[in-house]
Amino acid sequence: MMIIMRKEKTRTRSDAKEASHERIVQAASRAIRRSGYDGTGVADIMKEAGLTHGAFYAHFASREAMLAEAADRAGAESNALAERIIGSVPPDQALQALMQVYLSKEHLEGIETGCPNSALGSEMPRQSPEVRAAATRRIKEMVDLVARQLPDWGQPSAHERALVTVATMVGTLVMARAVDDAALSNVWCNATLKSLAPAKAKTRD
Repeated sequence: MMIIMRKEKTRTRSDAKEASHERIVQAASRAIRRSGYDGTGVADIMKEAGLTHGAFYAHFASREAMLAEAADRAGAESNALAERIIGSVPPDQALQALMQVYLSKEHLEGIETGCPNSALGSEMPRQSPEVRAAATRRIKEMVDLVARQLPDWGQPSAHERALVTVATMVGTLVMARAVDDAALSNVWCNATLKSLAPAKAKTRD
């Protein structure tokens, strides 16, 4: 009986630590998109996660380790959303649907929960190798996801088109967020939609 109770207590502590870790990573993944890597501090993240600053090192060896995991989580969430969008429409409409959502007003305004590439891309050259590696892995996944929606998937041409498509989508969102002119932001997104899918793209409302 004592052995069983000890195992249950150990499992409870383990579950609690895992839940705390999850809260930290989730808070950090939002914070980096909202405030950038340099604007994301350990103390603020721990407070947002409802934990003490001193508990941080029970979960991470360093701030960079936390940022790397946050970058990985942000990229994973973004790619998972893209997969859900693609899976919700017929295959021949998948890429168009993805671009429509990516360049939507909701995504334009939803920096904290949106694509980390458009929120953090310009900061990446100054980040640690572990943060860049985590982000790069998710960027490659995004490119591959787009390539799989193309009729010549599996050929070098599909990969090249996917690279251009992703770069154009991300770059458009960066510029549309940079300006303080809502009309220009809208025109920018619509122009990209027409350019990437001239035969089928529909402009945003």
